[in-house]
Amino acid sequence: MTQLNTPYPSSAYLTGFLRSRSVVAVQEDLALALVLELFSASGLLALRDCIEAISARSRSTRVKKFYKNFKRYHSTIDLVIKFLQGADSTLAHRIVSRSFLPEGSRFVSLDVYELTEKDEGHYGSADPLAWAFGALGTQDKARHFATLYLNDIADVLREAVDVRFEFVRYAESLAGSQPSFDPLDLALQAGPNLIDITLQTLSLAAINKHQPTVVLLSVPFPGSVYAAFRIAQSIKAKFPKIITVLGGGYVNTELRELQEPRVFDYFDYVTLDSGEQPLWTLLEHLQGKIPVSGLVRTYIVERNTAGATVRYINPLDLNVPFAQIGTPTWDGLPLTKYLSLLDMLNPMHRLWSEGRWNKLTIAQGCYWKKCSFCDVTLDYISRYETASASLLVNRIRTIISETHQSGFHFVDEAAPPKALKSLALELLKQSVSLSWWGNIRFEKSFTPELCATLAQSGCIAISGGLEVASDRLLSLMQKGVSVAQVARVTKSFSDAGILVHAYLMYGFPTQSVQETVDSLEYVRQLFLEGCIQSGFFHRFTCTVHSPVGLNPDRYGVTLAKSKPSIFAKNDIVFFDPSAVDHDELGRGLNKGLYNYMHGVGLDRDVREWFKFPVPRTTVKPDFIAQAII
Repeated sequence: MTQLNTPYPSSAYLTGFLRSRSVVAVQEDLALALVLELFSASGLLALRDCIEAISARSRSTRVKKFYKNFKRYHSTIDLVIKFLQGADSTLAHRIVSRSFLPEGSRFVSLDVYELTEKDEGHYGSADPLAWAFGALGTQDKARHFATLYLNDIADVLREAVDVRFEFVRYAESLAGSQPSFDPLDLALQAGPNLIDITLQTLSLAAINKHQPTVVLLSVPFPGSVYAAFRIAQSIKAKFPKIITVLGGGYVNTELRELQEPRVFDYFDYVTLDSGEQPLWTLLEHLQGKIPVSGLVRTYIVERNTAGATVRYINPLDLNVPFAQIGTPTWDGLPLTKYLSLLDMLNPMHRLWSEGRWNKLTIAQGCYWKKCSFCDVTLDYISRYETASASLLVNRIRTIISETHQSGFHFVDEAAPPKALKSLALELLKQSVSLSWWGNIRFEKSFTPELCATLAQSGCIAISGGLEVASDRLLSLMQKGVSVAQVARVTKSFSDAGILVHAYLMYGFPTQSVQETVDSLEYVRQLFLEGCIQSGFFHRFTCTVHSPVGLNPDRYGVTLAKSKPSIFAKNDIVFFDPSAVDHDELGRGLNKGLYNYMHGVGLDRDVREWFKFPVPRTTVKPDFIAQAII
């Protein structure tokens, strides 16, 4: 499970590459197929059967309410799905009436938008959602209500069928930084539930449809792992001769020290990093053209009378040049069936979950690759390559022609200013019209002139890491920026009419309470001065591949001793001698940020957002105003 509004790009990338090499390749999105089957009239009937197998006394409150209102859910589910697919827009009027859809516990969240009398004057309306959708936002409001409705049903699935079920983080505890394969293996050996059986049916239908000899499963996140193994399990049971291959972002970060032979009961090969070269050499090997020793970044298992041993093969660390990977293709994916959800009202997060975006990479890797919290040692960041602007525009033209969609999400770790400028100028030169957004570093190279050019080329939003708004910590992080520089760059983007989202962090090693309070004050001023319109605070996590994980002494922390890992390894616990309660501070940070995004509390002392005494900020009240002059 990844996103439901647009295909995850890895299959499109690899299908495009393989076809460019004259390999017959097709793709399926079984995550979307699973959701569409579960959230359908027939799927709800199957869910009701599961509920009826549970004694009435053992049913949770949510399950009981769903069962009581089953007829309403059953009669509305297919209509809601069509609406979220953009196929029945007039249904919005019934949805916003609040009398059409049955409402479960998820709708209680709407209460948080009730306004005080003072805030009503600010928003100009007593409607609790007016600030988010406006007086004419019927479609947006309806999509938000429809999303809450789906989340209600997901809660019932979790409580009546599988406690691990989530739209994005499905059973991720079985795989995320899990040193032992035992929990995942135990889950895979258990009898299949409704969700497992549905996925098995979809998997075998795809196999029967395409008759493949090799099946590649791309697993980007821990929440995709359990289902991927279930798919492979289904294939191996029915079609044991089909070669199965595991790869993707999760594998690239967490399985770099893989020693678990049981993984190969499901997958014949496991590949690391950019998949083009490993797959090409693997296909050559399967055709008998090269020996197994010629594979690239590939795990295999060797079995003999003494047992099974995992072996990693990579004699020559080769890669297909970025300019030669071909053009991604979405051919075969049901582009009209993706769901445009509206879950979080954060303006940047809306771009993630609503609308269908063509995902494209401007450059391979990160040109900066110094940030101490990032996995800078891994290939997807450390290997930096670019392609010409004319080649990128040709790819864009081809994709628009194929998908009939002109929206692009550039999925770079950090899009280079020079490459963005060249691309923007080439788009303008060739009169290619599109809307695009992506992630950047707040480089001083982003001048007002460049930002205006990017806006003219179709840029509608950018995100970037401000992280901890503290010059001391930014230096320790090796971000290569200062708070004042970030203010000037973000203001240039905002003045050009581009939405700016700031990634923010708390709990970085040695971060003090004072620095945390000062960080929120900087954020307040950035909103006040119109530099940023959106943001998100996340808790710092130490990974084994980051500079902090590799050199903890340099950052004043101690790593916890962990169990030996033969399966997944990524996040690692660390001890910070400062002993600051970052979790408690995080609640105040997020409360303040939430209000700032809605224009509330920008004139208040930042200490008001915390439920316990914190020191007064040491930041000058006009610091950002002076920085952007």
